[in-house]
Amino acid sequence: MNTETLHLILSAGLVAAAAALDVAANLMLARSDGFKKRLIGIAALALVGLAFYCLSLAVQYMDLAVAYSMWGSLGILGTSLCGWLFLRQRLKPCAFAGMGLLIIGMILLRTS
Repeated sequence: MNTETLHLILSAGLVAAAAALDVAANLMLARSDGFKKRLIGIAALALVGLAFYCLSLAVQYMDLAVAYSMWGSLGILGTSLCGWLFLRQRLKPCAFAGMGLLIIGMILLRTS
């Protein structure tokens, strides 16, 4: 495996980590009850900071447009699905269709 491939794998992992941290931060913000539970709110902000740090490392070896769009799309997908699964938020069928379009968009952007 050459260095370029390793950098791409590492960058993709960092983008995935950034998205996971972003999803966790969003779920914690929902649980903070508008920062009434300050410790949870502060922890959410710390996770956002870590997410941006991971993203900053990823863009060293991945185009910014690809990294940012993947991070944003994975964050939206993860937050929507976790809100649906864990917070019992309702999603209409068109929301699931939109998630499918996000996935298609990420694939198209990555292969272009």
